[in-house]
Amino acid sequence: MSMEKRMLGNTGMEVSVLGFGGAEIGFEDASADNVERLLMAALDQGLNIIDTAECYLGSEELIGKAVSHRRDDFYLFTKAGHGKDPSIPAWTYEEVTASIEQSLKRLKVEYLDLVQLHSCGEDILRKGDVIRALQDAKAKGKTRFVGYSGDSTAAVYAIESGEFDTLQTSVNIADQEALELTLPKAMARGMGVIAKRPIANVAWRYKAKPDNSYHQEYWERLQELKYDFVNGDTEHAVEVALKFTLTVPGVHTAIVGTAKPGRWKTNANLLASGEISKSKFAKIRDRWDKTAKESWVGQN
Repeated sequence: MSMEKRMLGNTGMEVSVLGFGGAEIGFEDASADNVERLLMAALDQGLNIIDTAECYLGSEELIGKAVSHRRDDFYLFTKAGHGKDPSIPAWTYEEVTASIEQSLKRLKVEYLDLVQLHSCGEDILRKGDVIRALQDAKAKGKTRFVGYSGDSTAAVYAIESGEFDTLQTSVNIADQEALELTLPKAMARGMGVIAKRPIANVAWRYKAKPDNSYHQEYWERLQELKYDFVNGDTEHAVEVALKFTLTVPGVHTAIVGTAKPGRWKTNANLLASGEISKSKFAKIRDRWDKTAKESWVGQN
């Protein structure tokens, strides 16, 4: 199966427009066998990005066990800034440096293609220690490129600092702040842009407000946005949402997480029918412009 590829900014990495996100396999405690089946099949079908983080519980270990022997077949991205407890930040030079070393061990590789700071605030970025930790890791060959994963004003600072090769930020039908606030700036600097949450956590599938706080904000926004395409076939809605994200100017790849073998292929197949129409894209943008509140900022 062929999949469209795009150059990730000025990095020289030609990436599949659909990447694999490793959060679910960690937080849902996926079995090693399922992860191996999922990733091996996805690599065979055209995937060439695996994106994870040190705080996604056992995600790095599962990925390392499943596909480290196929290191030349994909680009490997991770994130630093938290320990095993995602609620406890680790924002010193020493902690970020140690996090990168641990990620290399868990992933069973000698180098990473991209290490990203994991949604730290602008105040942390301005101190410079965590940026220096990433740059030193790059200089030592621990990672080829460095990036920032986050949103809003912190992402603006990260872009304007000129210290990062890539930006990973939320872009989807329920989260469009980046389209005006950060993506034009990232494009102007030739940065690679990685869209996270590209299908808005499929939050429209809940009949009532979900218990999972990670999904609540998008669910509430979608109640007001009232897109017509989310009220029918779920697969069609996923298709429209994913194509919208990948049509946004500046976006090079979209990271979708799953713990279900076969789901990546299903998502990839949804892209096979071509791009979203210009009128459909414009309608989604117009609905956002008329409905979005000032409080609807990018979600980390």
